[in-house]
Amino acid sequence: MFTLWLVGFLPSSKASALQISLKPQHTGLKQPVYLTAPNGSSDLYVVEQAGIIRLRSGGKWQTAPFLDLHSQVVSGGEMGLLSLAFHPQYTRNGRFFLNYTTGSPLKTRVSEWRANPKNKQVIAGSERVLLEIAQPYRNHNGGQIAFGHDQKLYIGMGDGGSANDPQGHGQNLSSLLGKILRIDVDQGPPYRIPSDNPFLKRPGVRPEIWAYGLRNPWRFSFDRATGELYAGDVGQNRFEEIDLIQKGGNYGWKIREGLACFFPENNCPSTGLKAPLWVYDHSQGVSVTGGFVYRGSKYPALKGIYLYADFGSGTIWGLKQNKGKNTWHQVLLNSGLQVSSFGQDGQGELYLLDYSNGRVFQIEARS
Repeated sequence: MFTLWLVGFLPSSKASALQISLKPQHTGLKQPVYLTAPNGSSDLYVVEQAGIIRLRSGGKWQTAPFLDLHSQVVSGGEMGLLSLAFHPQYTRNGRFFLNYTTGSPLKTRVSEWRANPKNKQVIAGSERVLLEIAQPYRNHNGGQIAFGHDQKLYIGMGDGGSANDPQGHGQNLSSLLGKILRIDVDQGPPYRIPSDNPFLKRPGVRPEIWAYGLRNPWRFSFDRATGELYAGDVGQNRFEEIDLIQKGGNYGWKIREGLACFFPENNCPSTGLKAPLWVYDHSQGVSVTGGFVYRGSKYPALKGIYLYADFGSGTIWGLKQNKGKNTWHQVLLNSGLQVSSFGQDGQGELYLLDYSNGRVFQIEARS
């Protein structure tokens, strides 16, 4: 076991040192890609890419998996069981949701499952498929699902893969690829389109779309305090983005990558495109991993800071914004880890997953 430390500085009239560390929580996992928990719960659930969900209950990691879905999951590369979201009322209704790749030809499946919240046993045969989206290639599958403050389910979809968005999904509003979707899973079947979705009454446009022009929004999250939606959109040749996702927003791909023209290479149109909240180039990393705004209670020095990382370089940054304008940005740690995902427990404390070494860390800080 080890602890990693780095000192950064908050810009203020009286600068205070911010020290962060990674405290080991668990080892021996196989390619962990997501960590989450039901609201208010002390349990932790970790998703392994091949289709296994691991559970820590009562402070102990359980030997038996919470769910073994490997026989249904097509995994490898960017494919697999990619995300888990508990219904906001999980402790009462036992509903949870998965995003995974499956089938031949390949598709993304978003489905609902049920469990007994008391004994933490998944109910056999409870899967109900909500949405299936054909995947033309084996990469850029997106994968994140999460509930917003509005209790609607948000779904992140990549542009379908290959390179250069060859089928033009990012800007195509008749396609669900290259988008963030928003659906109501409490109405259906299998789901209802919320009445305030931005493209509800436009002919030829998929009404599930909340935002578009995204290449591969691998990880996004909601600020527990404000409800703001932060997304890390993985770049291609030059730039990685952090985006503040807004209703109906066009985030530019493949017209732009970051703030630079992509297609066409010069004099690209910019009217109507949302600028990223933050951009970094490939001298600093090659694959952004979106994180969370810290809203836990243990580490006041981190309050309001959005933590994110790069899968390639292992750098962890902190960012603060106000009304879409950056007020602070700082390298917090050069971890040397393949950071596949951040996670948030039931109390708002943050965690980090080390993909290649199969480890879980809790993020700590002091000033």
